[in-house]
Amino acid sequence: MATPRAARYAKLGAVVLVIVALAIAYRLGIFTQVADPKTLAQTLVAMGPWGYLAFVVAYTVLQPFGVPGTVFIIAAPLIWPWKTAFVLSMAGTMAASVVGFSFARFIARDWLSARIPARLRKYDEALERNAFQTVVLLRLLLWMPQVLHSFLGVSKVGFWTHFWGSLLGYIPPLLLVSYLGGEMFDPSGGLQPGAWPILAGLLIASLLIAVIVRVRARCRRPAPGAP
Repeated sequence: MATPRAARYAKLGAVVLVIVALAIAYRLGIFTQVADPKTLAQTLVAMGPWGYLAFVVAYTVLQPFGVPGTVFIIAAPLIWPWKTAFVLSMAGTMAASVVGFSFARFIARDWLSARIPARLRKYDEALERNAFQTVVLLRLLLWMPQVLHSFLGVSKVGFWTHFWGSLLGYIPPLLLVSYLGGEMFDPSGGLQPGAWPILAGLLIASLLIAVIVRVRARCRRPAPGAP
């Protein structure tokens, strides 16, 4: 079993590794290349078949530490057929979520815990009662912001509950963006006029799913004083 000192050294080493990786990425101009979907798409197309791997690796390494995940999921349907875009977007999103969750739980738990916004703290009780359903709803409504990775990482939710709940919550929005990406975004990654009804439909559908899940959870909850 690892000693407390060894655990501290391991955490410090992980933090240093992250900082070095981000510094190298900055030095190589990777942040500039992923600054917008059009630039990212051009870079990946130029890489040929290696673009698949580069997409997932860049998504996994960069999104948990500052690069918006939307840059990647918007770029994917601009490059590949929608089925390929969906698979790669899901792989990158899940990998980035696991990295962000694990970093918050095992490496920087105390530091990140003090910086979680109050608007997310209100879900602590819901996570204790219905962890899986709450993770699904949070991912469905909020997608993959770094602060949500951190919040779930410092919460009491289990790793596999987070993993499967996130997977289920990501499917509707990523599937929609991958399938309708060409109609929603122009080649530069900007929203087209026809995107607004689609986004409104996604929001309404997400809210309806959230309401249905919460109502079902309340119906299954035993009444006070019930045996």
